[in-house]
Amino acid sequence: MDAPFGPEPSTLADTDAVEAATVTMYTTSWCPDCVAARRYLAAKGIAVREVDIEEDAAAAERVMALNDGRRSVPTLVHGEVAASLSGFAPAKARAFLVAAGLADD
Repeated sequence: MDAPFGPEPSTLADTDAVEAATVTMYTTSWCPDCVAARRYLAAKGIAVREVDIEEDAAAAERVMALNDGRRSVPTLVHGEVAASLSGFAPAKARAFLVAAGLADD
């Protein structure tokens, strides 16, 4: 049950931990590499927050800023680490997870 002024502190900590482990994946509705990346991350137990760049202009601009002006999807972001997985390959996804500290080398 929530405390009178919001959730219990342990709930907030749990939420922060989930957000800290979540990868933001910039996608489009038609992208087969996005489907492959989603499946790969799900199989690894990685939480994903998807943002469709066709429906969010600010997200499209962020993707272009991260990818030298290209609308490259999927683009994954975790903390300060970002990578385009266009032309999806498991090795590219694994390299991103390692760089982001979400998998061991």
